[in-house]
Formats: sequence, structure tokens, C-alpha cells
Amino acid sequence: MPPSGLAIIIGAGPNTGTGIARIFVHPSHGNLAVALLARRQESLDSVVSTVRKSCPDSIIETFPSDTSPTSLVNTFSAIRAHSSFKDLKLKVAVYSIKHSSKKPFLAETYEDFTQSLETYVGGAMAFAQESVKMFLEHHGEAPLSETGGRKKGTLIFTGTLGALRSNAEFGAYGAGRSAVRMLAQSLAKEYSPQGIHVVHAIANGRIEDKDGEEQKTGKNMSADAVGKTYLWLANQEPELWTHELDMRPAQEKF
Repeated sequence: MPPSGLAIIIGAGPNTGTGIARIFVHPSHGNLAVALLARRQESLDSVVSTVRKSCPDSIIETFPSDTSPTSLVNTFSAIRAHSSFKDLKLKVAVYSIKHSSKKPFLAETYEDFTQSLETYVGGAMAFAQESVKMFLEHHGEAPLSETGGRKKGTLIFTGTLGALRSNAEFGAYGAGRSAVRMLAQSLAKEYSPQGIHVVHAIANGRIEDKDGEEQKTGKNMSADAVGKTYLWLANQEPELWTHELDMRPAQEKF
């Protein structure tokens, strides 16, 4: 069965990124072709190898990229030109990169602080801008009111509890995480009427690419469960859109 659309995921890690990619490409779930982005080709190759164990016929292509605007613009151009994605329209784009910074405030430097924000927040802005451009390119610019409510796609940012509150020595981390949440809110308000669904999803708790006892008892999240949740978001119709989500395993403390 040919794929029903295109998904772009930046953040090809061994846990969250793997689960999202596997659910998106699986013919019984998303049945999407996936463009997978990460800084290192080794990480990309590892995710593809894992995903193809359960989805051997999946269309999943890799693109080494960091979060700089130049790199993302070039990568999105390469995705457009790739033969595996010919005639496929973008359905969902996911920004799910790691971002961690812990340092006593008086040991912080202006350069490190702003570099952290440029990498994570600037990367989110650049990825979102390229994604929105592609949604409009593939689905047209007419608003929902003129298309009979036809959705153009879903843009998801994976966040953490740091988007809501921060702790001592996590100044740069909290500033970055909360900034991306505000970016998502702004984009949702601007582009929802045009049919682009924007979500900020907080993942609070450990995510593992496993289906073991710790997942069954609600101690840790499974990566596939995150993928299924993101696919659920992507399949929501304009009659009801989730814009903010708090994901956690059952035993995670509030």
C-alpha cells in the first residue's frame, strides 16, 4: 500500500524519535513516508535499522542536519527533491530535539546562554517556518472557511516540564523550553484558521523504546505510545484540535 502522506521528524534518537518514526511509517498505523533529520548520520542509520525490523518495506529517508536556518533550508529543499517523496503531501512535522543546560548562574556566560537559545529556540523557529511553508505549498493557502474545513497538517513540538517551570541552575534550559511553548501558542493562533494544527506536547517522565514491565505498570512511557499519541494529534479534524498536551506515565509524580 503506497504511503498516504509525508512526515518530517527532527530528532532521531534511540527512544522517542524511533517510536514516532515507527508508528508513522507502520502500514497499520500512520502509513506515512518519513523524512528523518538528526545531526549525526550514525544516529539516523541506527533509527532506520531499528524501524525496519518491524516495518521492512517502509519509506524512510535520512537527512543529516543541525538546527541552523541554513542547514534546515537546504534539508527541506532536499526533501522536496527526493524521489521517494514524489507527489506526497506533508501531513505532520515534529520538532523533537534534546536540549539540556545546567550551570550555576554566576558560572553562566553570555555566549553559552545565548548559544543555547539560538540552538533550541532558533532551531524551533527555523524548522516551524520551513514546515509551514511546505504545508501551504502542498495544500494551498486558502483558509478553512474556503476549503470546507480541509486540514493542511499538524506541527508538533515535543517539550518538557521546563516549559512550565524551571529550577535552580536551569536558567538557559527553562528560558528555551518556555520560549518554544510560547512560539507554539503564537503559531497556533496565527495558522489555525488556515488549517494548520500546532501542538506543544510536554513529555514528563522517562521514555524508552521498550514494551516491558515498567511500561505496563506505568513507571515509564513507551516510545510507541508517544508515536501513537502524535498520530492521534495528526488525525484530529478541525472540529476539535488539541493544542497543549501533558504526557506522563501513570506513576510519574505531579
